[in-house]
Amino acid sequence: MAARSLFPPEDRHKVLTLATTKPQEVGVPASHWSLDDLAYHILRDAHYRDMARSTVQRILAEADLKPHKSRYWLHSDDPDFETKALDICRLYLDAPRLYQQGELVICVDEKTGIQALERLHPTKPAQPGRPALREFEYRRHGTRCLLASLVVPTGQVIGSVTARRGTWDFVRHVRDVVVQFPHVQRFHWVMDNLNTHWSFKLCQYLARAEGEAVWQGRPALRTGVQRRAFLTDPSHKHVAHYTPKHGSWLNQVEIWFGVLSRRLLRRGEFRSVQELAERILAFIAHYDRHHAHPYEWTYTGKPLVSGDAKRKRKRLRYRRMQLVNMRTR
Repeated sequence: MAARSLFPPEDRHKVLTLATTKPQEVGVPASHWSLDDLAYHILRDAHYRDMARSTVQRILAEADLKPHKSRYWLHSDDPDFETKALDICRLYLDAPRLYQQGELVICVDEKTGIQALERLHPTKPAQPGRPALREFEYRRHGTRCLLASLVVPTGQVIGSVTARRGTWDFVRHVRDVVVQFPHVQRFHWVMDNLNTHWSFKLCQYLARAEGEAVWQGRPALRTGVQRRAFLTDPSHKHVAHYTPKHGSWLNQVEIWFGVLSRRLLRRGEFRSVQELAERILAFIAHYDRHHAHPYEWTYTGKPLVSGDAKRKRKRLRYRRMQLVNMRTR
């Protein structure tokens, strides 16, 4: 309270203004502010009242301002961002109802460049008071690509491990997914704008899977615009829903890719690309059998607020969902 009485709101506002100004603009040759830089600049500048370093820190903490931290972000200049995002979010919310009506929402994407890494020396297991120790050096055995589809209403994952991510690889993966759901009347595919996701071969396969009449009466498909228009036609059995430019994070399978990385790839050791492929497929089978669950989609167009209490609630909901799935199997 004493610090607040010594420094009125005007002085605290000056600190916040300085912290949100680029250091170069006030003669400090640094890329960002540190607490020491701010305190020193305030002490030597005649326009500021002398403040202790702890006072500057307190003012920044009260405003939840952290000029020493940054995060990457990806700007999207897609003029239809809001419309596309809203369409996909509505699909996620409607997925359970659509599923009961014979329509299936599926998120599909590729995880490329998965490396088969073998540590030069065995990992030492964890012991009381000491975590597991992994060898720093490793041997590379090549890479593989994972094409994965997440069935939104159930959380089931269907994967294909390939040597590359070519046009035919994607078409074959879509075919492998479709044959597992022979009674579905309509498929909604959520995917990004990768060129293999709107290829001529994909149009050809999906149209012929629906019926020769659709393929025979097709419009011209020479350009990407024509193909995307064909694939997004809501009257077809297979309807593509493309995420906005730089908006692939709207694809729910990206969430599952994070699970795969944390649970298998980050600390996995693979002596060959064949072993890598086998372990990935085994993990998918185990996940589908014991952990698959629909994700709770919380994106509302506003920044997500994180916190210990919120994370705890999400963990409890996830555990309850696991127990329910185990009882019903």
